[in-house]
Amino acid sequence: MSNAVFYCAYKLKKGASVPDFLNAAEALNNEYISKQKGYISWKQLVDGDTWADFATFETMEDVKKFEADSGNSGELAKNFYSFINLNNCKQHYFTVERSY
Repeated sequence: MSNAVFYCAYKLKKGASVPDFLNAAEALNNEYISKQKGYISWKQLVDGDTWADFATFETMEDVKKFEADSGNSGELAKNFYSFINLNNCKQHYFTVERSY
């Protein structure tokens, strides 16, 4: 079965501290996301002021369950999302067709 990816592009809020945002992301990953079923990795990408999360899970079922349960991460998620302009998030789910 192919791996699955959760992809979300967004911008940070005006004046958000990038080092604080990255610390919040690392805490969320280390204490919650990395412990979810099927978790493989989470990459954070940036191009100018556009950020993207690229989280890979073993199956599409795992990534969809992660997304559905993401509200259970409490203060960790609240802190992470406090840096993000949620009005411009674009998210997608992908099945990995091929890796090289």
